[in-house]
Amino acid sequence: MLQPVVRRTWAPEGQTPIHYSWDRRDRLSAISAVTVSPERRRLGLCFDIHDHNIDTDTFESFVRWLRRRIRRRIILVVDRWSVHRSGVRRLLDRFGSQVQVERLPPYAPELNPVEQVWSHTKHADLANYIPDDVAALAEAVSNSLDQASTNQKLLRSFFHYAELSL
Repeated sequence: MLQPVVRRTWAPEGQTPIHYSWDRRDRLSAISAVTVSPERRRLGLCFDIHDHNIDTDTFESFVRWLRRRIRRRIILVVDRWSVHRSGVRRLLDRFGSQVQVERLPPYAPELNPVEQVWSHTKHADLANYIPDDVAALAEAVSNSLDQASTNQKLLRSFFHYAELSL
């Protein structure tokens, strides 16, 4: 959203830090996947940013794009969000054995490395950031995710946090 995630900040002694923002409800939606190579040596981060809510069609389109990019059988780990549930049914009908689905337990964000991607973007890279408009927010989110996608140590930390071995 265009509202900043306010975190601790600093200011000269005796001066209260002030963030100038107003009640804005414009927002973006994003979808992402952390990929693990078959040799499990390289991690990747794929993402897409939208100006509308993520729905089943958007989810299915994103996974089709992943399939074209990866070009081999994939194991898709999803949570129990309704968009994922309906999208998985469509994907299994379309791709059959080329997509294997593993489901996370209900409401277990601590087991999902992708949740750590969003937490890092929101609470670290974009903390206290006040965008001028949705386009500026999209650029900042994209830059944050681009940087994360090339940082193997950071991507591995998301798996470590979830207590998942690679």
